[in-house]
Amino acid sequence: MGLGLTVHSTVRLVRICPVGCTLPTDLSRTPRKAARPGRVDRAGALGYSRASGLGMRISGFSFVRNAIDLYYPVVESIRSILPICDEFVIAAGDSSDGTTELLRSLNEPKLKIIDTVWERSQFKRGATNAYQSNLALDACTGDWCFYVQADEVVHERYLPGLLERMRSYLDDGRVEGLLFDYVHFFADYDHYHTSHTWYRREVRIVRNRIGARSWKSAQGFRKHDGSKLHVAHAGAAIYHYGWVRPPKQMTRKRIAFVTIHEGAETAQDKFPDANQSFDFGLLKGRTRFTATHPAVMAARIAQKNWTVAPSAASTQRHDRLSERLLTFAEQRLLGFKIGEHRNYILLPA
Repeated sequence: MGLGLTVHSTVRLVRICPVGCTLPTDLSRTPRKAARPGRVDRAGALGYSRASGLGMRISGFSFVRNAIDLYYPVVESIRSILPICDEFVIAAGDSSDGTTELLRSLNEPKLKIIDTVWERSQFKRGATNAYQSNLALDACTGDWCFYVQADEVVHERYLPGLLERMRSYLDDGRVEGLLFDYVHFFADYDHYHTSHTWYRREVRIVRNRIGARSWKSAQGFRKHDGSKLHVAHAGAAIYHYGWVRPPKQMTRKRIAFVTIHEGAETAQDKFPDANQSFDFGLLKGRTRFTATHPAVMAARIAQKNWTVAPSAASTQRHDRLSERLLTFAEQRLLGFKIGEHRNYILLPA
């Protein structure tokens, strides 16, 4: 069953099996008549009648490459939002560590895997991240498209509320996306950063078919003409685990990051020893995490077998004295973030 789309010549769509998902009991509605076999139910497998104004279809999407070697919690990421998605589209790059095989082994009928090849010509300022994200976005069939990067996880407590917000804004064309708060875990699962250096919010749900594109290195989204999306707050947070890895795998992750942003030669200069343990810096300014992690992260957190000690010096930007003073002023004196980058226009509540 095809999607009726044309993709780059290095991309091959290998699996398409959209089926329904089960909603929480308190959000259930009277199901509509099932679609005929072999026919995609465009109103969504949630069981709603789209024409009634109550129904909608939700697509999850992401991209990934070498998640095993680089310690990305991609499976946990996918599973964290899968209960409210009708499909999950992922652009699976040309991994050398069995990541694509891992995805196929999930035997998840909602999962659509797009095989891709990462072009070295796009290894500049993270352009390949946006390209891969857009490949997955273009294959989404939902009314809303829910984006999670391979190191981002959503707590299950947010899912009913997110479902309700998407339903309430479905027919409100002013709302082009939903904005999430961020919890940036750093070095371990017990601490997170809130310093000036770290972004507070970003768009992770976008309305489909409005020309939304993954922007620059795929941190957020804009329209195809570069204009910002008008968004409402999601009332939820993204748990970002991108800086929680065993120290040697953190080094390899940073090498991969620098390679696609600045090139392989620069990565080699910055990290001459790929097996060296990463220096997490002073470990100052972090906040103790006292809430619960998403349930899908339980096994990974239990398997943690490394510890990180502070270093005497640091190359981390948030450890610079100027950044620490700025953070102090913002959080203790001003109550707002100076010069905050906002890749969106937040609509009045």
